[in-house]
Amino acid sequence: MSYREKPQPSIRVLRAGPLALLQDSGRFGVRHLGVTQGGPADLYSWAWANHLTGNSWGTANLEITFGGLLLVAERDLNIAIAGADLGATLNNEPVPLWQRVRWKEGEVLAFARPMSGLRAYLAVCGGFVAEPVLGSVASVVREELGGFSGKGCKLEEGDLLSVHAGGKNSGPGSMQAPKEAHPDFSQPAVLDLLPGAQIAHFAGRSLFDAFNTWWQVDDRADRMGVRLIGPKLYCNIRSLVSEGINLGGVQVPPDGQPIVLLNDRQTIGGYPRLGSLSPLSASRLAQCLPKQRVRLVASGHEAALRELRLFRRQFECVRDNNVML
Repeated sequence: MSYREKPQPSIRVLRAGPLALLQDSGRFGVRHLGVTQGGPADLYSWAWANHLTGNSWGTANLEITFGGLLLVAERDLNIAIAGADLGATLNNEPVPLWQRVRWKEGEVLAFARPMSGLRAYLAVCGGFVAEPVLGSVASVVREELGGFSGKGCKLEEGDLLSVHAGGKNSGPGSMQAPKEAHPDFSQPAVLDLLPGAQIAHFAGRSLFDAFNTWWQVDDRADRMGVRLIGPKLYCNIRSLVSEGINLGGVQVPPDGQPIVLLNDRQTIGGYPRLGSLSPLSASRLAQCLPKQRVRLVASGHEAALRELRLFRRQFECVRDNNVML
């Protein structure tokens, strides 16, 4: 079904909450235009939500940050919620996470507040309907791109959301994720870091501290990046020509406190980089609440690539238009 066929609305927003965004796998091939990738901050949970509803890789679902969202179904739907526990309820009854659930017409789906983790992903069988902008429907609020409006807007009270035809029917895929696939977001996060080109320019003591300290997530964190609080890191590079910034890049500005760049990051930057988090470690960091502790562990490129390949193969997809594995 094309977007222009104007399918009937399937979900109505009763209360929007602080931040709910439509996210597909991201906007690729446009960074040379200064356009960032967007996409799910937690790729792991986003992928599982889609898989549990039988959607193909890349299908857009809702990224719900902090909770506060209230929705009512305009028709029967099959859904799955993965990621953070935001106290989701269906007609005031707790909704099981990490499995497919029936959402009946007229029932109210509510997200309260973070109980474990920060971001939940709501997928609907068939996928949400939105018109792509630069090849993607991923919402980037700062750049005013993507989403249901095409302008990157977060959900607002009164919005009507449409789902592709056939969405009420169960698609292929697992009905429930295995228990070992459920991350425990309440625990401190151990993050794999691939050393970068400038790592040799950091003082020896700083390198020791970087990998032997439990860092704390600062409250200055959003979809652009997450600042870590801990010992001051020193780098002998005084100036650096701006270069491309990848997902998970760990920049160290003059104050010595690392900033891990996420999906809505700028496309170039001039601070020295300690390295980059692996994609799945960047996803894990995106679920950390302020004050949570994280630790950096040096990892090799081959190990990170192997981990990503194994992850993608769970969803019977080892190649798409954006990633070749």
